[in-house]
Amino acid sequence: MSATGGPPGGYGRPYPSGGAAGGWGLPGQPGQPAAGQPVCPRHPDRVSYVTCQRCGRPVCAECQRPATVGVHCVDCVREAARNRPVARTVFGGVSRPGRLVVTLTIIVACTALELLRYLAPDVYAEVFRQLVFAPRFGLTDPYRFLTATLLHGGILHLAFNMYALWLMGTQLEPALGRLRFATLYVLSALGGTVGYLVIAGPNAPAVVGASGAVFGLFAAFAVLLRRLGRDARGILVVIALNLVLGFVVAGVAWQAHLGGLVVGAVLGLIFGYLPVHRTPRSSTRPTANQPGALASPRASLTSGATLQWLAVAGVAVVLVAVAVLVSG
Repeated sequence: MSATGGPPGGYGRPYPSGGAAGGWGLPGQPGQPAAGQPVCPRHPDRVSYVTCQRCGRPVCAECQRPATVGVHCVDCVREAARNRPVARTVFGGVSRPGRLVVTLTIIVACTALELLRYLAPDVYAEVFRQLVFAPRFGLTDPYRFLTATLLHGGILHLAFNMYALWLMGTQLEPALGRLRFATLYVLSALGGTVGYLVIAGPNAPAVVGASGAVFGLFAAFAVLLRRLGRDARGILVVIALNLVLGFVVAGVAWQAHLGGLVVGAVLGLIFGYLPVHRTPRSSTRPTANQPGALASPRASLTSGATLQWLAVAGVAVVLVAVAVLVSG
């Protein structure tokens, strides 16, 4: 301890001595600070001779956050977090290293419903009846356009779709970001059921499965590979083989595969080719002497992302309009 009664050097600027015993801002030691004693702004009953290295205010032990040198207060830490640049992928999505949250959530939901078939058959029968997509219920129960993609026709059907989803999710979710990937999956699923409605007709039998969404992921992956200048022949062969199987194998709703494929390709074009990262011609900020200077890169990124989402909204509106017209 220093001779003045302050804290050891390196933990903040020491205040003059005279603090009460135990007035170091330790948890569980609140007191009645004397006039002139430094107190934590968030806990005025706690005397503290430790200061934040950013703002210089006293900070009690509860509000201290370790820093490279000394400590920071919670307010400065939050402010720094808000101002930290957001890491983005090449396609404009927010980069979040770690688990594939969207992919795993879909897999868990689909698997849980399929297990219900064997663990509680009566309950599953009711759930199936409520979630399955039948074209004749398109207008009265529009939620079925999406909920049917959570159901499957058996273990093999589920296994194939979830395996394909996992393969595509490991590639697309990190590349697009969670929000764009979730949007791609949901709209591809919607495109699958709408495609089935349009081609098979309003009186077609009920259908289940995430195959339409998976085909949308296939198509988007192929488009994005080409956008990056990479070889897409492998995924194109996979798409062709699965399309052929849809026409050959009985009981397969190839109409949903085709609908999801088209929507996925369109969204791949939107996410891959619409300019999210617009490179400004000059990095100079506008001034009174330069009224025509370009906006900052941050503003350009925002305008590019807005353009993408407007196009995505247009796709969603078209799908909804087609579903309403055909169902009516």
